[in-house]
Amino acid sequence: MDVSFPAGSRSLRGFLALPKGQAPHPGVVVIHEAYGLNDNIRDITGRFAAEGYAALAVDLFDDRSRVVCMARMMGSMLSGRDPFVVPDLTAALDYLAAQPLVDPDRVGAIGFCMGGGLAIAWARRDRRLRAIAPFYGTNPCPLEAVRRLCPVVGSYPGSDFTARSGRRLDAHLEHIGVAHDIKVYPGARHSFFNDQGRAYHPAAAADSWRRTLAFFAEHVRSPRAEA
Repeated sequence: MDVSFPAGSRSLRGFLALPKGQAPHPGVVVIHEAYGLNDNIRDITGRFAAEGYAALAVDLFDDRSRVVCMARMMGSMLSGRDPFVVPDLTAALDYLAAQPLVDPDRVGAIGFCMGGGLAIAWARRDRRLRAIAPFYGTNPCPLEAVRRLCPVVGSYPGSDFTARSGRRLDAHLEHIGVAHDIKVYPGARHSFFNDQGRAYHPAAAADSWRRTLAFFAEHVRSPRAEA
């Protein structure tokens, strides 16, 4: 269902999907790619609900210029500054965690392309996140400055510039001792998870979804998981 929630002095739109079954449920914030909060992102949000997660997709372009937002976010990532939308993601998690059917101690995030990079940048600041799943996202710059992250399950296409980001993230997480599962899919292209796009790669999409659910089951769903 479509929702709105406060984010500082403004409000943001989002799409909330709640699961059936016994509450409280673990939660997931879904961060869209450059196409915004579209049908594909809504579908992914619903897929999480079908797996037992309360899922909220936030519209980061709400009442904003998409082009200007993209430019500002890319500039922030390249300069090492926190993207200006990080407070919006924090507000989205505030709203999701406050839902009576959600366990605020069991939350994670998933992001695609731009949203994948935002998930990494946000997770280094917000200790409530127990795990994140970046898909073909770029890393904060410099990556070496990232000293703390929650567990990460990342999926990257081999035929794309972000494969290098995935490999660098893999090595960095190994170096700092953070639980991770990073995989690069040979032959897959950017946006391979989007089953409504031309680059859809069924095998890579299915395997990355399986890995994401397994990783979240261990690090988000379980009451014993730790940030």
